Amino acid sequence: MGGKDGVKEKTLKIEKMFLSPYACRSDRTEGRLKEEPPCPMRTDFQRDRDRIIHCKAFRRLKNKTQVFFSPEGDHYRTRLTHTLNVSQVARAISRALSLNEDLTEAIALGHDLGHTPFGHSGERILAKLNPRGFEHNVQSGRVVDYLENDGRGLNLTREVVDGIINHKMSCSPKTLEGKAVSLADRIAYINHDIDDAVEGGFIKFSDLPAAAIKVLGTTSRERINSMVFSIYRASDGQNKVEMCPEEAEATAILRAFLFENVYGAKTFRDEEERADRMISALYEYYRQKPDNLPDFYREELNDNDIDTVLCDYISGMSDMYAVKTFTDIFVPNNWKL
Repeated sequence: MGGKDGVKEKTLKIEKMFLSPYACRSDRTEGRLKEEPPCPMRTDFQRDRDRIIHCKAFRRLKNKTQVFFSPEGDHYRTRLTHTLNVSQVARAISRALSLNEDLTEAIALGHDLGHTPFGHSGERILAKLNPRGFEHNVQSGRVVDYLENDGRGLNLTREVVDGIINHKMSCSPKTLEGKAVSLADRIAYINHDIDDAVEGGFIKFSDLPAAAIKVLGTTSRERINSMVFSIYRASDGQNKVEMCPEEAEATAILRAFLFENVYGAKTFRDEEERADRMISALYEYYRQKPDNLPDFYREELNDNDIDTVLCDYISGMSDMYAVKTFTDIFVPNNWKL
């Protein structure tokens, strides 16, 4: 399988021939924290993608909130479907710009592994409870570097970890592939959150800012195409990944609209209050009774402070597991149906 005619060698040859000079080639990775024998068939970035897909934190994303708490409909996005949307958009950007799609995909699939239950509400709550704050992107890096595999981590390449930790728009990833994922994250959540908000009756399509819709399009497909093609026009052949000014401004208008009219709506504030009571109660309970933590997290206290451990445990919960844990601790048995 190895040698000059091996599968991996063909991939590396294709990268050398067709990738942009600004792309991150697989044979130029900075490597892993712990050196290990190479795979004879897969490049390091392909190997990272596979490790992420098969890890426990990735599977838990299917039961974590994107925006809507425990939605009754089957078609609302979860953190997992959001992740897949980001991966698809990011790969489209990378393909258009001749970047490394394998690196892009690995970053995209891992970018939200450290996200909390109950979406960004859970993130804000943990940030308030932990004296040092909490950021899901940093926690995602902690998941892949340490928490997975019973404390051994996934031992991913530095380029993938960098892209995961720096996927927020306020950050600056080292690779163009990381920047593609950062933009794809924004493109994905703006468009699927609009769809879910309209489907859920929180807003009407006619409420959307007309100026932004005129520039980007009336459907998610049209808007995503406009945004991705704008990135292609602005970035092709250059050492950058960004939108043209007109589409960037329209995208910012839509994002601001969502924060004001959807994420900040009374329904979501009420849901966040419920999540706050639940997560705060769990945090304080385990702070007072750390011996009741699962074995892994009790052992983690040997090397980490209580706030770090509590954030590791609670952020890793799915929505359903957080509710079950809260119920098991705080709801008397004779109250359960």
